[in-house]
Formats: sequence, structure tokens, C-alpha cells
Amino acid sequence: MRGSVPSPGPTTQRYGGNTPCVEVRCGDELLIFDMGTGSRALGETLSAGSGPLRASIFLSHYHYDHLQGVPFFTPFFNPRFSFTVYGATREGRSVKDVLAGQMVQPYFPVTMAQVTKATLTHRDMAPGHQVELGPATVRALDLNHPGGNLGYRVDCDGRSVVYATDVEHGCDMDRELMEFARDADVLIIDAMYTEDEYRGRKGAPKLGWGHSTWEAAVHVANTAHVKQLVLFHHDPTRDDEEMDAFVARVREHRPEVLAARELETITL
Repeated sequence: MRGSVPSPGPTTQRYGGNTPCVEVRCGDELLIFDMGTGSRALGETLSAGSGPLRASIFLSHYHYDHLQGVPFFTPFFNPRFSFTVYGATREGRSVKDVLAGQMVQPYFPVTMAQVTKATLTHRDMAPGHQVELGPATVRALDLNHPGGNLGYRVDCDGRSVVYATDVEHGCDMDRELMEFARDADVLIIDAMYTEDEYRGRKGAPKLGWGHSTWEAAVHVANTAHVKQLVLFHHDPTRDDEEMDAFVARVREHRPEVLAARELETITL
């Protein structure tokens, strides 16, 4: 899954060019993490199938690449669906306010209220909050990112997945993330840059941009004793061949590592 901006085209087909949307299923529960452009295809699949008519959506933060799919998520416009949307209050605006605020003139031709037919319930989510959804427990952690960002951990039937996109390493919050991810089966984590790119030894420095390196991702996974590391939030300028080389380099340090690809399924 790409970060910052969609990057469709012939050179990004194998890893995909859409921005973040991750689906987690646990028993009868459908959990959706972020609503980037990848959520459009998920919405089409849900609308065409006979799958769950209800789901829980967890938003990490409200930067465009994590919300761009909202106006095009067709289940929102279908009365047979029901969603609970979780997200943090930022700058005095609730998750409901933020979602409504991006669908107004002159940014979008219709409002959320005008087109939404599904039942939408909005819930505040803050660091330390915990939600019980059937067999699944979802917990939130504050991550180091400009404007604030939530990481999520799902524990279900003895298995665990941590979603930690858009996080920058190098501060006291690193230790909290390592403990949050302790012994997780899967860690999906921002690994947008190499250390040389991040430090400015190759191109402009990226310090303070809110994103991490594969080196930092490996360190978190190793320290937390994570079983499966999944690199996420790929640089939109990195094409498929460059991604292959990127992953090969990381596998010298974590042989089992995966780089997230669109439509890839991990079964636990």
C-alpha cells in the first residue's frame, strides 16, 4: 500500500498504487483500518457480495491519503449496511466532523449527509482506549506523526495484528510501540524510506516528516519478537523493480519479511 499519494500505472501494478486500507476479519466481525483509495475496491466487493452488512472502521488519522476513498465507498450509500466509525478528536473536531468536512463545496459536489444511506455511528477513539467486538479486542496507541496518529492492535482467538502506519522513529514513543507490538503475529508498519533517504544522504532529508525506515521497522519487529513483519506505506516514487530490490535488502536482515501488496491475504 502506497503512502502520501496514489501512484497508479504500469510500473506499480505488482505492489499496487492505492493508499491505505486494510481489512481484518475475526469470526463474524469485519474491521477496516483507514479509508484511502484502496477502500473504493473494498466497497465494490462488499456491495456485490453477500458478506457482512455491518463493519467497524478504525481511522488512524485524517491526512488525505487515509481518507481519499470515503466519498467513493459505495456501501455508505446503501441502506442495508451499518458502520461504526472510530477515530480521534483532532483540533476540536470529532471523527464525524472530519468526515463531513471533507465532503463540502468547493472540495466535493455533494455532502456526506446528502448521499449517506447506510447507518453510520461515530465513536471517539483515543490512546489507551479499548473496544470489544465479538471475539476481537481492539486497542489504540498514540504514534509519532505530525498532527497525531493512532496505531491499533487487534487480538482475537489467540492471534494478534498490529497496524502502525505513519510513524516516525527516534523518540521516547519508540519504546511504547515496541511494547504495544510485543509478541504480535503480524506487525504492519511504516517503512517508507531507507536510512540513507531519511538522513538525507540520498536526496533531501526526511526528518520530521512522520515516516520511518525499513531499518527502524526491523528493529521494532526484532525487539518486540514479532512473528511476521509487513512493510507498509511504500514511497509512491518507488516502482515495482525498486520495491523488489528494497525487499531483497530487508530480507538480508528479516528473511520472512513481506512488503504489503494490494489484495494480499495473510491467514492466521
